[in-house]
Amino acid sequence: MSKYTLYRSVKSLLEHPFKIKRFFSDFRAYNKANSDPAFKASLKNAYICVDDWETQAGSTGIYFYQDLWGARKVFEKKPSEHFDIASRLDGFIAHVLPFMSVTMIDIRPLPEKIEGLNFIQADATNLEGIPDNSIESLSSLLALEHFGLGRYDDPINPDACFKAMKSMQRVLQRGGYLYIAVPVGETSCVAFNAHRIFTPELIIETFNELKLTDFSVISVVKNKSGFFEHIDFKKFHELNFGTNTACGVVGLFELMKP
Repeated sequence: MSKYTLYRSVKSLLEHPFKIKRFFSDFRAYNKANSDPAFKASLKNAYICVDDWETQAGSTGIYFYQDLWGARKVFEKKPSEHFDIASRLDGFIAHVLPFMSVTMIDIRPLPEKIEGLNFIQADATNLEGIPDNSIESLSSLLALEHFGLGRYDDPINPDACFKAMKSMQRVLQRGGYLYIAVPVGETSCVAFNAHRIFTPELIIETFNELKLTDFSVISVVKNKSGFFEHIDFKKFHELNFGTNTACGVVGLFELMKP
C-alpha cells in the first residue's frame, strides 16, 4: 500500500467511523467466498472506499445537459467542420469528436495531441486571423462569462466577453449556427473573479446580427431544478428561475446568421 493509499484509507475510515464494522465484515465475507489465491484480499493492498455505498448510478447537472444539448445540435446540422471557443475538452468536445473534426481555440495550453482536434492557443477576444463570414458552425459553452476577469491568466478587460461575442458574430458565415451557453439571471452582474451573469436580453442584444432559433435553460436552483427546453426567452423572467452569483442557472442559445 502506497503512502497516499494508506493516507486515503485511514482518512476515509476516520471520516466514516460507523462504517468500519461493515468494511471488515465485507472483507471477511469476500475472503471466505473467494477461492482464487491471486485475488485474496489483504489489508496491505486495501484501497478502502466506504463513502460509495449510498451513491447513485450517476448524476446529471449543468455540464451533462449542456454538453448533450450542444453535441446534438452539431450532429443534427452536420457541418463540414466545427469550431469551438474554450468549451470543456472532456465534455462537449469529447461528445463531438467521434463524428466531427473540431478546431478548438483556448487561451490555455493543451500539450496533448488528440485525433480529430485542431488546437489553437490564442486569445479569442478578437479572433484575429479568422476571416469574416467564414465559419459554418461555432460554439462556446460556459466560457464567455470568464473572459477578461483574469481567472485563467488572461488580461483584465471588462469588455472582453462582449468583444468576443462580436468577433464570433463577425466570423460566422451566412446560414451558419452559433451555440452559446452562459449563466443567466434576472439581472446582469459580475461575481469577480469567477464569472459574469447575463440577462437573456443582453445576450440577444449583443448578437444583434443573429437570429435566435432556440433557447433552453438548465437550472440547479433547489426550488426550480431541471432542463427546460425550447422556451420563449421573453418569458424567462416569468418562469422565476431566480438568480445568484453561484451560476445556478444557465441559458443555452442557438443563433443563426441570416
